Amino acid sequence: MKDDKRLKRKVRNSYIVSTVSMALVLFLLGSVGYLLTAALKTARTLQESVAVSIELDREHDEAAKAAIGERLAAEPLVAEFTYSPKEEKLADNDFRKMFESEFEELLEENPLRDSYELRLAAAAGEAGALDALVGRLEALDGVERVSYPAMVAERLHATVARIRLVLLLFGGALLVISLILVGNTIRLAIFAKRYLINTMKLVGATKWFIMRPFLGDSIRQGIGAGAGASALFWIAVEGLNETLPELTNVADAARIAAIAGAMICGGVVLSLLFTFAAVNKFVNMKSNKIHLY
Repeated sequence: MKDDKRLKRKVRNSYIVSTVSMALVLFLLGSVGYLLTAALKTARTLQESVAVSIELDREHDEAAKAAIGERLAAEPLVAEFTYSPKEEKLADNDFRKMFESEFEELLEENPLRDSYELRLAAAAGEAGALDALVGRLEALDGVERVSYPAMVAERLHATVARIRLVLLLFGGALLVISLILVGNTIRLAIFAKRYLINTMKLVGATKWFIMRPFLGDSIRQGIGAGAGASALFWIAVEGLNETLPELTNVADAARIAAIAGAMICGGVVLSLLFTFAAVNKFVNMKSNKIHLY
C-alpha cells in the first residue's frame, strides 16, 4: 500500500513538474517572440523614416506634375507622398527663422521649387533598391533633382540588417534550446511510468490502447501549460505597460492575443509530439531492458 501511494505521488509530482516546466518554457518563447516582433516592427519603422524629396523644374506644367504623381502612386517602394508647392514652403515659419530680415527683402523671387515629399516602404531598405528608385525618379520628365540623406540611409539600413540577423539567430537558438528542454521534461515524466507501460504490455494491451490515455493527458497538459504561460505573459505585458509604455505601444492587442493563442496551441502540439515519441520508445522496448534505461 505504501509503495502504491509513493508511486502515485511520484507520478503526480512528475506530471506537475513537467507541466510547470513546459509553461515556463512557453512563456519564455512567447516573451521573446513578443520582443522580436516589437524590435522588427521598430526596425521597419526606422527604414520607412528615410525622407526623399523630388524637386520639380521651374518650367513644369500641370500635366507633368500629374504624370509624376501617377508614377509615384504606381511605385511599390513609395508608401505615401505629398505635393508641396513652393508658396507653402515660403510661408513656413521654420524656414523664415533662418533669415534675420524678411525673405522678400533679400531676393526678388521665390528660389524654392515645387516638390513631392516621399515616405518609403520598408522594402526600399534592400541592397540597391533605394539607389534604383532614385535613378528611376531622376529620369522622369519635369524632375530637377532627387535628394535624400544617402549616408544616413546607408548606415540605417546596414544597422537594421545586422539587428535583424542577430535577433533571428538568437530566436532560433532559443527555440532549439527550448525544444530540447521540453522534450527532456516530458521524457522524464514518461520515464516515471515506464513500469506501468511494461505491465500493460505484459497483460496483452495493444500499442494504441497504451498510448491513448497518455496522449489524452498530454493534450490536457499542453492546454494547462499554455494557459499558465499565457497568464504569465499577460501579467508581464501589463507590468511593461505600466513601466515602459513606449515598448508595448508597438504591439497591439491582436498581436498579444495571437501570441497567447500560439502558446496554447504550441503547448498542445509539443506535448503530443514528445509524449508520443517517449511512450512509443517504452512500448517498443523489451521488458528485460526497462530497468536498464
